[in-house]
Formats: sequence, structure tokens, C-alpha cells
Amino acid sequence: MKCRFCQHNDCRVVDSRPTDDGMAIRRRRECTNCGKRFTTYEKVEEMPIIVVKRDGTRENFDSSKILRGIRKSCEKRPVSAAEMDALVEDVERELNNSLEQEVTTIRIGELVMSRLKKLDEVAYVRFASVYRSFKDINTFMEELKKLLGDGDDKQS
Repeated sequence: MKCRFCQHNDCRVVDSRPTDDGMAIRRRRECTNCGKRFTTYEKVEEMPIIVVKRDGTRENFDSSKILRGIRKSCEKRPVSAAEMDALVEDVERELNNSLEQEVTTIRIGELVMSRLKKLDEVAYVRFASVYRSFKDINTFMEELKKLLGDGDDKQS
């Protein structure tokens, strides 16, 4: 680390501690040349995730859009705000851990649906009906049959 006072290339760390929010490390440094002290902060660099939409356009990932969709599908359902927030955080964590710079809305939708299905089946059907934009009652019924088929497997 270069000294901000004399531009010397050598300094030593005198003290290290996490910041209040725990998202960075505060380091107190002392220049070995001039003896002056200064503070630096070190934090993990997050790579932005780009979402590729169905029409091919790209935009930055925005978890609030996922949360809005989940809230809408969970209206009047016994799903707490904390559970919805946890679902969004889980999806966002999986996307970040994949280390992919671009992700499709299809992938995001599938991740949300797989988690919603475990959380509340009615909310899952509501989300799927918008996300998959069922064309008619037959495609909607096919999805319900799949859901009911999964339910039969759980009871066996």
C-alpha cells in the first residue's frame, strides 16, 4: 500500500477490524518511511449481474422486482414478509455463487418457482400463471396436474 503522504511503497498494518455493518475491513496503517498513519477500507468487490430478458434486452439485476412478483403471488396467503425476503436472498445468493455475469429471466423465474413451490403451492401457481403466461385453460390445468402429481408422491 502506497503512503498517501510521502508516496512510499511500504507501510505496516497497525490495527484491523470489521466495519459496523461487517461488509468491510478497516485497516489502520503506518508508513515505514515517514511514520504517519492513515486508514484504508477493504471490501469484497461484487460483480454486477446482467439479466437477459426474453426480448434479448439486457438490464442490471434488481432483486426488488423479484420481491414485487413474490409479494403479489403471496397476497392473502400465510407467507410472512421474512419468508419472502429470505426467498429473494436465497435466489440472489445462488445467482451470485454461480459466478455467471449474465443470467436469463427464465433461469431467475425457475429459481423463484422452485422455492415458491416448497413455500406455498397457491403462491407458486399464481406466480407460474403470470411467469409462464398460460395461453389457455389446458396449459394451466397441465401445470396443476403436475403439482398434484408431486403432492401424490409426497403422500406415498
